[in-house]
Amino acid sequence: MSNPPASPRRRGAARTEELLRVTLDLAAESGYAGLSIEAVSRRAGVGKHTIYRRWPSKAALLLDALNRVWTSDLDYRDTGDIHADLREQFIRSGSALSRPPIGPVYRAVIAEAQADSALRATLHERFLATVERSTLDRITRAQATGELVADANLEFAAEVLCGTLYYRSLLSTRPIDETAIDGLLDMFMAAYGTTGR
Repeated sequence: MSNPPASPRRRGAARTEELLRVTLDLAAESGYAGLSIEAVSRRAGVGKHTIYRRWPSKAALLLDALNRVWTSDLDYRDTGDIHADLREQFIRSGSALSRPPIGPVYRAVIAEAQADSALRATLHERFLATVERSTLDRITRAQATGELVADANLEFAAEVLCGTLYYRSLLSTRPIDETAIDGLLDMFMAAYGTTGR
């Protein structure tokens, strides 16, 4: 007995995943400037209209591809220990920012965004804001459970936590290693932790 055909929704989800994967592969090979909707359609074996139905531009397509990898691979865990959870996630983030597919593609998009204000705004909305929001959500939960001081506004802390990693990745020759992560978290916990207060 043959299997029933996949539903249109399932076929559509599989096609979307394939297009996102092809986009990351091509961006890693040729950078943002060398990426095009035409190249993605050729590599994936689909018409350009199939891509434009889902994404209005190559920037939207590439940022969706980056965001998909980031959110699936680098979500925060919640073990009830904020220091351990931040440390574990930052080690994974540092590794991801240092290697394909995220590292080289993200650096290429950042470089292009300096001369393209629309891309810069989209990059912030679709990628950076997502990372900051995820960090803020995790430390806010820690605040609610009493691990962090109750009266602190943590929005700036989330920006500094994330920004330090991105600064090292994009502008510095220094690695995002465990020594750097531990130093950052020591400062964060000294400023906001409740242990020892």
